[in-house]
Formats: sequence, C-alpha cells, structure tokens
Amino acid sequence: MTTTTRQSDHTEISTLVSRFFRALDERRFEGDWARDYVTDDVRTTTPIGAADGVEAMAHAKEALERYARTQHITSDLLIEVEPASGRAMASWNALMTHVHRDTTLRQRGEDADPLFTVGGYWEAELRREREGWRISRMSVQALWTTGQPPVLTPEIRPAPVA
Repeated sequence: MTTTTRQSDHTEISTLVSRFFRALDERRFEGDWARDYVTDDVRTTTPIGAADGVEAMAHAKEALERYARTQHITSDLLIEVEPASGRAMASWNALMTHVHRDTTLRQRGEDADPLFTVGGYWEAELRREREGWRISRMSVQALWTTGQPPVLTPEIRPAPVA
C-alpha cells in the first residue's frame, strides 16, 4: 500500500465521520439519508441499547429528536486500514451536547439544566463499498456526563446490549 493510498483512505474516513455527525446535528434525515454513511447491515451500540440496519438509523433519528438541538464535536481520529480486506477500524473522542426541549424543561421545573452533555469516545468498523467507505459497526462509550438525560417514555427503555 502506498502512502498516497493511506492518506486518501484516512481523508475519506475522516470526512465520512465529520459528514455523518454534521447530518445528525443538522437533522438531515431525508430519503435514504443513512446510505451515505453506513452499510445496510450496520450495528450500533449506545447507552440505551443496540440495533441493526435500518432500525439502527431510525433509533439514531428518534434519539436526536428528543432534543431541541445537538452538537457533536469529534477529535483525535485514529484510523487503521487493512487494504487487502477493504476494512478499517477507527476511533475518536467526542463531546456531545444536547439541548433539552422546552417541554422537558417545564416537566423538570424552573431550575432544570437546559443541557445534557456527554464526553466519551466512539469506535467504528468500516468497509469499503462500491460508493466508498461506510460504517458497518459503531459504538459510543460515555466517560462522563453533566445535566440529565432526556425523559424516556414508557415505551423507550434501555435495551440490553448483546
């Protein structure tokens, strides 16, 4: 593998991660939005459970819609590419800020913190598809939080992670 290939893969994967989180924060969920970022068989693991494929992206959309706004800041992207297999591993630090909806704040009272902030890191497996690199596995590990998470309705319960 040439240095140019390594740099090209790193740039493409880094751009993919940045574009994915920007799409989440800008709430760009039109059409088959997730196909630009993930494989059809993607598996996601978060503090509220694990999901696969289309369901995983529906869960991501649903989770973000619990908030008025979000901002995901990623840094320190580390990437290991296996060119022969067309696979890569990536990890990055993240600061994830969530702005509660007014309805949540009213429910919690006038002293409610408007922000729920999470510091942690993400790990991902990627595959080179015909269209370019796509995320096939993705998990987030929260290392610390401030504020309170959203109010979960009875039908939304943390699922066990298999």
